[in-house]
Amino acid sequence: MKMIRGSMVALITPFNEDGSVNYKRLRELIDWHVDQQTDAILVLGTTAETPTLTVSEEDEIARISIEQAKGRVPIIVGSGSNNTMVAIEQSLKYEKMGADGLLVITPYYNKASKAGMVNHFMQVADAVHTPVYVYNVPGRTGVSLTYEALAEISQHKNIVGIKEASGNMSLICQFSKLINENFNVYSGNDDINVALMSMGGAGSISVMANILPKEVHDIAMACQNGDFETARKMQLKYLDFINALFIETNPIPIKEAMNMAGLNVGGYRLPLCPMADDTKAVLKAEMEKLGII
Repeated sequence: MKMIRGSMVALITPFNEDGSVNYKRLRELIDWHVDQQTDAILVLGTTAETPTLTVSEEDEIARISIEQAKGRVPIIVGSGSNNTMVAIEQSLKYEKMGADGLLVITPYYNKASKAGMVNHFMQVADAVHTPVYVYNVPGRTGVSLTYEALAEISQHKNIVGIKEASGNMSLICQFSKLINENFNVYSGNDDINVALMSMGGAGSISVMANILPKEVHDIAMACQNGDFETARKMQLKYLDFINALFIETNPIPIKEAMNMAGLNVGGYRLPLCPMADDTKAVLKAEMEKLGII
């Protein structure tokens, strides 16, 4: 598969009023993102509330997403685990379904050494033929990839990129040294999309793209075209809204925002719960400033 460039949406999981997965709405969201020029769709990531989904729900979300996309847009499926054998099993399963890529998170809780971390990713990549994207999000996992570990991991022919969500610009600069025709870096933090792409990053895996997909695509395309002045202005235009999207734990604010905008994606599963009134008011005010509602 060609290197994906541009905007990938870290898709939410829509729920019905009874808390079940709304598969009909999922199909509609896939179609909407195709129409809005989203460059790839990530399902079963952090924003999808994956920790509260059952295995059968995860499988059905992956299957439906791949089926609905019909090859019009790449579907990346989160297949990671802190158990290497489970990550391999999940990756093989989604590969067989037809996933265009696999997102594999750093193993959380175990506190693996550098050697353990490297072996984890190498074994997953050895088992599949589908492109693998490493996912570094220390705020969630309690562990961060080092430059030295990624330098080894990035040499594997099946590992094509990293979703970098540490927010650590110093580390991002180090990771950017590894960019080549076979490996790239993707922003996992909407507030630094342009900064990361200015270092050569291929695009973003975005939360904001759930509600403003065309705008996130346009920011990424401006960067790809070397028009960083346009990209900078757009990034700053949406910065306060981006910050409001993370005023509480993701994906609480983005789902609240989508519901306020009429996108009807339902609620959450505990332990996630609706926003507090004061933080919701901040989010609503930023949406009104931008004319989203």
